[in-house]
Amino acid sequence: MAADTSEPIDIVVPFWGDPALLFETVRSVLAQTDRAWRLTVIDDCYPDDTVPAFFAAIDDPRVTYLRNETNLGITENYREAIRRASSEHLVILGCDDLLHPSYLEVIRSTIRRVPDADVIQPGAEVIDESGVVIRPLVDRVKTGLLAPRGGRRGEIAVLRGEAMATSLIRGDWLYWPSLAFRAETLRRIDFREGLPIIQDLALLMDIAFEGGVLAFNPRLAFSYRRHGASASQKTLLDGRRFRDERAYYLMARRIAEAKGWHRTARTARIRLMSRLHGVAELPGVIRRGTGAGIQSTVAHILAP
Repeated sequence: MAADTSEPIDIVVPFWGDPALLFETVRSVLAQTDRAWRLTVIDDCYPDDTVPAFFAAIDDPRVTYLRNETNLGITENYREAIRRASSEHLVILGCDDLLHPSYLEVIRSTIRRVPDADVIQPGAEVIDESGVVIRPLVDRVKTGLLAPRGGRRGEIAVLRGEAMATSLIRGDWLYWPSLAFRAETLRRIDFREGLPIIQDLALLMDIAFEGGVLAFNPRLAFSYRRHGASASQKTLLDGRRFRDERAYYLMARRIAEAKGWHRTARTARIRLMSRLHGVAELPGVIRRGTGAGIQSTVAHILAP
């Protein structure tokens, strides 16, 4: 077990969702073998009395439960999470995801190996609503094709600046809730307005555009929950996801061109994996989506 004298790592959970899944998430933090952490849950006015009661029963000074006075929405609650962090490193944990007991050990070992990392991605698996491990096509592509080769060989892979930007704009292979960040980086680089659906990719690209460093430690330490009721699935079906994605790829291309990052700009222009994602999602959108969703998905596949 790691010594308690280590600087605590801040774990902040912006909450709006299923209370039962939140409680599982909290228990996964309490089960960490590395005991140097602080957990803050920021309840964005979710209407359920069991949530404050659950935290009132936890007798651990490292756990703090806060409830916003008004509903802030996802982006502002993320900003509040960053404001609440006081340690050098910060995890913005999803309220339905699970840390493995070794999660913080993996993060700390990566920090020791790559001390200038702005972003750390541990190894992650995907689970469904019931906690069963699944391997959807999109996740097989992420881990098998898009993740850096070094990580796929079991090594810590490090991407800097243009290499990081090119890798992520080719296809976002990261799992946002699993990431550990240098807190100062998130204070310096804010979320972009007007891109709520893909704000995570936009922020990571801005870190890369400023010369940031991404470290990928493939040691499995995180379970990412993917389910049909998620916000990302809903925005695929109504068309918002791909509409915002096309707009951002154009923006990223222009930023890369201005910096002279020609490989990044070319990858953003072609956006091959993004188009293939549209192809893979199209049957489901046709079955369950709206007319706007179908139109947006087709445009995403075919638009120049």
